[in-house]
Order: sequence, then structure tokens, then C-alpha cells
Amino acid sequence: MNTTLTDVIWQPKGEYLDCRAADFIRKHDLKDWKGLVKKSTDDIEWFWKAALDYMGVRFNRKYDRILDMSNGMEWAEWFVGGEMNIYDNCIDWQLKKGQKEGVRTSVGADHQAVIWEGEDGTIRRLTYGELDEMASRTAGLLKRLGVGRSDAVGMYMPMVPEVVAVLLACFKIGAVAVPVFSGFGAEALRSRLEDAEAKVLFTADGGSRRGKLIPIKENADKAVHELAHLTHTIVLKHMGNQVAFNDKTDLWFDDAIKASARAETVRDLPAEHPSMYLYTSGTTGKPKGTVHTHAGALSQIVKELGFSFDLKSSDIFFWFSDIGWMMGPWEIIGVTFWGGTMVICEGTPIYPQPDRLWQMIDRHKVNTLGISPTAVRGMKSEGDQWVDKHDLSSLRLLGSTGEPWDHDSYMWLFEKAGKKKCPIINISGGTEIVGGLLTPLPLMPLKPCSLGGPGLGMDIDVFDEDGKSLKNAIGHLVCKKPGPSMTKGFLKAPERYIETYFSKFPGVWYHGDWAKVDDDGSWFLYGRSDDTIKVAGKRVGPGEVESVLVEHTAIAEAAVIGVPHEMKGEALVCFVRTMPGKEATDALLGELKALVGERLGSVLKPEKIHFVAALPKTRSGKIVRKNIRLQYLGEPVGDLSSVENPEALDAIKDLAGK
Repeated sequence: MNTTLTDVIWQPKGEYLDCRAADFIRKHDLKDWKGLVKKSTDDIEWFWKAALDYMGVRFNRKYDRILDMSNGMEWAEWFVGGEMNIYDNCIDWQLKKGQKEGVRTSVGADHQAVIWEGEDGTIRRLTYGELDEMASRTAGLLKRLGVGRSDAVGMYMPMVPEVVAVLLACFKIGAVAVPVFSGFGAEALRSRLEDAEAKVLFTADGGSRRGKLIPIKENADKAVHELAHLTHTIVLKHMGNQVAFNDKTDLWFDDAIKASARAETVRDLPAEHPSMYLYTSGTTGKPKGTVHTHAGALSQIVKELGFSFDLKSSDIFFWFSDIGWMMGPWEIIGVTFWGGTMVICEGTPIYPQPDRLWQMIDRHKVNTLGISPTAVRGMKSEGDQWVDKHDLSSLRLLGSTGEPWDHDSYMWLFEKAGKKKCPIINISGGTEIVGGLLTPLPLMPLKPCSLGGPGLGMDIDVFDEDGKSLKNAIGHLVCKKPGPSMTKGFLKAPERYIETYFSKFPGVWYHGDWAKVDDDGSWFLYGRSDDTIKVAGKRVGPGEVESVLVEHTAIAEAAVIGVPHEMKGEALVCFVRTMPGKEATDALLGELKALVGERLGSVLKPEKIHFVAALPKTRSGKIVRKNIRLQYLGEPVGDLSSVENPEALDAIKDLAGK
């Protein structure tokens, strides 16, 4: 792999020059994609009105004003006076085939909406008509249980078709969905249900991950014990395992929805009526409940899938995620709005075989694949033979989010999965935006690891410590104008919201990421600014060091922390996992230290490098550096409910004295 971060590896041609973004540019007499990004960020009110009209977003009552900033950026109000519903725009719209609004045409009830695949290879499919029937009866069940507008509904379920129906059912009647990852423990679930004051919880008897039974109902029972505001638990029979069942409060999902009438869609919800409380997936501290509205979430999500991913109704769209992470609802809302077909699955990309993901792309002829850099590093370490044996020619676009890339893994995905013909739409934003601050367009030339440019309508910049704009230097990622999907504070914690996003640069959204924009206008991320390590006065993000370590052909993945040092203030300690068949030797240690010194300067040579069998990660694939550091320093590691392999942390504890 001879490319560098300054080389353009993707130049759009052919069908990519005729994408939806190109059509929008032509319709508004703009010169090119640079002109579109500039106009959309200079005049956000023009952009959002033009984009929503173009895409065919449906308001039951048209808004009087696009944006009200009278209370500052922090509390901006969008689509003032408007009324609408996500369900009406996504499912109701699709059922009547052939109706047109903006650039979309509805697909009809017989069009395939969902393809689900289990770890054992079981496949289920739902059409838009079948999905509507399940969601409408689920909504009817909620109404029968006394759930009304603004009431919170917990979702603690594996990634199965019923999850899609439950999320949509909440939207349909104006209830607020609270998705929680089904791998979380009881304590993590309870804290979210308690904060949201959920009235009903949807769960399942169990789930499957790497062939092991996950006792979902057992954890749910512990979480809801003596939870005063929660009245009922709805249980899906998924794994068939024996579970405790309370006849007074528990209902079986299938029986309950069969006994419920279809509910009608509530179309007169205010534009800023809450649709979801999405909790950030931090591994320590009280989770933050982000508040997302019908109009805000819908407009941001369908813009991203419409312009950045150019989603068509004929497309098969597969983002490897869970309902408990932002990308789960993001996929469901975006795909159903555009009338496409989503692929969802339970489990991991490499079980029961290392080529599970590639098999699914081949089998279902997936057109867009979204996946995290960590997952790609895991598959890359299994060897090229697993991806080479499958036909991936159906792929048109690749997507990624969640964390910064390293060069080699990015190029591996581009070359091995995309065959150098698919752009990687590398987006970055977060749960608090239910979308991206940075999102490429298929029209953009792309460099390795780049995030293209500012998302349309998102006025992004890079600031130094004094709040001045930077070019070609690493600084703080900020957003200078509001976006419609930005969280409406934190649930029950407005002061914490202001402190988190607006205290560093008053009146400007501070996102907490290191970023850089180069002379060509390409954007790059370098990890969380609160992860910054300062060695002998030199600041470095752990992601920068990790990217260098995994350049070595013997290293599969790496994690880097800073530890106190008497002379330097902090020193780098690295944890690395070798590629299969590669030995952990003193010679390799020397090569790795020399490589970091060569790339980043001798002052940043690691103090110690430890070889480990596995790195501790969340179930969404993120390495938990904070927990690694606390464990290594012998301090309490906090809540580990989101850590998939806590035994990897135990191994790190044993390394501390070495």
C-alpha cells in the first residue's frame, strides 16, 4: 500500500456524477460540490428549506418559520409552528405505490423493507405492508396499556425485525422510544429506564452472541424490579429459553399484538415533539439522555442517506449496528423514508466464520455497507482469504463511523471490499446529533481516512485554544450554527448540556474531537480531545500513536494510554495484539518503539509496549482506553456493563508491574 494521506484515491466518475447531490446542485444553479457546501453552511435556513422541499419531507401543517434563534444557538427552535410525524413520512408514505413528492416515489406495500439474518443463518424478511401491520398493532398495544404522547417506552431487545416495528410504533403514536443495547447489564438498563421514566419495556427471552445465550429477560427483570413508573414488560419469544414470567406485568409480544387493534398515525405532532431519548454509551459516569425530535431527527437522517449515501428505493442497505447505538435508528428511519431495503442481523461480523459479513453481502447483494474501523481491523487480522472468496460486486458505496481510521485498515477496506471502485463515506457526528458533522458526498475526491467536508447545512470549523479558526493544523472540531437534529439539551440536565457543548467556546458547539482541514479542504479526525496525552510538553492523541503501531505488518490492533511520569509529566504505554502467526518478541518491541519515534518524534517513543491476547472493547467495537488506564494504574474502573470482554481488562491488571 503505497498511498499516503495526501493522495487522492477516489475520483468520482460515471454514475457517481449523476447522484442526488449532483441533481440538487443543478437544480439550484450551483457550480459544484464546493459551491453547495459553502451555500448550505453560509445560509442554513435556505438550505434546510430547499433540501426538505427537494426530498419531499411531508408536514401535516407547514411551518411558519424555519428557525428561531431568539434563545441562542443552545436552544434553537426549528420548523416553528409545523406539525409532522416520522411514521407518516416513512411507512404511511410508502404504502400507496406511485405517489410522488419532491424526488421520491413511494414503493408500495409489497416492496421488501427488512432482511434479517441470525447467527445460525436463519433469514426472515418483511415487506413494507407486513412491517406496517406489525408496527401498527404494536402501537395499538401501547395505547391499550395507557401509553400516550410523550410517554417513554424502553427497548431492550436483540437486533431482530420486531425491533424495527417497536421503534416505528413509538413514532406512530407520539410516544418516545428509548433504545438500549441488549448486551448491557441490569444496572445500565435501569439507570436509563429510570431517567426516562419509561412506562413500558419491550424485551426478549434471550439473545445470541458468538453462539452464547444472552439472558436478556433475566437482566430486564432485575432492572425493572420496584421501578414505580414502569407498568408492563412485553417479552418476545426469540431464543426459546425458560424465563421467569409475571402474569400481572409481563405479556408475550406475539400474543399481545395479535389481541390489539391497529393504531392510527398521530399526524399533528409539533415539529419538535420528542421522538427518541438516545443515551450516550460512555463506560463511566451517569449516562446522558439526548433528546431528538420528529422533524429534527428526520431531516438530518434523510439528508445524509439521501445526499451522502445516495440511497435509492432499489438499494439493499446494511449498516452493521445495534438498536442501542445511534446508527440503528438512523438506518431504520433513513432507509424507510427512501423506500429501500435494510439488512439487520444479530451477533458479530466474524462469527460463526470470519467471513460471515462477506457472505451476507454476497447472499443479499448489498449495495451499501456501513461498518466501524475497529470491526474492519478485526476482519483484516483474519486474513485476506476470507474476503477474497466472495463476490462483492454489488457494493456501490462503503460507509464508516465511530472513530478515526488508521491508513492501512482504511486502504484494506477500500481495496479488498470496495475493489477501489467504491467511495468510503466516512461520517462523524454522534448520538447528540443523531447524524454527522462531517459527511462526504459521492461527488467529492477523497483521500485515505478523510471525512470529506462539512455535512450539508452544518457550519463546521477547527478552532485553536483561543477560538480562532485554524487551517492545516490540528485543533478543536466545532459547529458555529445550529443543526435541526442537535439534542434539545440533556434529559433533566440542561446545565450539564451547556457545560458539555457550550462552555469552552460560548455560543459555539464544541464537539470534543481533534480535527484538521488541509489546504485542499479535506477533513481528518484524530480522536477525542479529552483523551489527549501530554509527553514532555508535546500533545498527542492516542489515535495518532495507534495508527503508527498498526502500520507494522505484525500488529493487528493497538491501544495507547498516558500514565504519570516523574520527568515527562506523562509517558506512553501501549497495548498491542499481534496478527495471527506473528510472535511477540523483543525484536518486535524494538521495531515498534523505533517506528513511533520515526513517525512522531523521539520524545513520543513509548515508555512500555505490552503484548496482549485481546483489547477490551464495548459491544459497539470501541476500545475502552479510559478503563484500560484506570485498570493499569490500579484504580476503580467503574461500570463495565458496556464492555464485551472484561476478562481482557483483568489481563491488563496483571501487566501493571511489568
